[in-house]
Amino acid sequence: MYTPPPFKSDRAASLAFAEARGFGMVCAWDGGKPIASSLPFVIDHAADGTPHLAFHVARNNPLAKLADGRTSWLMAVNGADAYVSPDWYASADQVPTWLYQAVHLTGPARVMSEAELGTHVDELSAKFESWLAPKPPWLSSKMTAGRLDAMKQAIVGLVMTVEEIEGSFKLNQHKSDADYSAIANAMAQQNDPAAQTIGKLMVAQRPQLDYKMPKSACEITEAGSTS
Repeated sequence: MYTPPPFKSDRAASLAFAEARGFGMVCAWDGGKPIASSLPFVIDHAADGTPHLAFHVARNNPLAKLADGRTSWLMAVNGADAYVSPDWYASADQVPTWLYQAVHLTGPARVMSEAELGTHVDELSAKFESWLAPKPPWLSSKMTAGRLDAMKQAIVGLVMTVEEIEGSFKLNQHKSDADYSAIANAMAQQNDPAAQTIGKLMVAQRPQLDYKMPKSACEITEAGSTS
């Protein structure tokens, strides 16, 4: 990942962002071309603190045959993004750009055991069902044994050992306070929810500035709902 110094996120913040987002695009090389799929994931840690990314693919997905436990894969995790018009800056001679948050996780992937797959299905559903509280969470135990077994046979669980974590949070950190606040204000006024999220993230980084936006737009969203 190419990341200019002002936008570089540290390892802990990048991993926390990926964990809160829980969805990304995994990509591997089949020897002739890249193979990619968009999917949800959960993160846990080995005893030594190494992050492990757990996800699954359909059994017929080509990725299932590429998880040899040695070859490096990439999981790209993106958050909110928004276009910036040069007309919105306080100063002249600006150019169009795009603000965003992105994290790349890299490492080898292996196939889960059958026992691991059952646990994975429950952990994955528990993570995202928790977002729907106070709705009672869906549990795999609600399925008949036969249907649950058939579902497990149709997927392949995969675990990536995360060896490298890269993050780029491009939020105009390199701009003057005047230009920074002008863009944050413009983001808050857009109809696009992603632009509004970018505006909130910018306010969180420089809360001391004078922002001309509704108070509600300055409120900081929860980590799991900013992407």
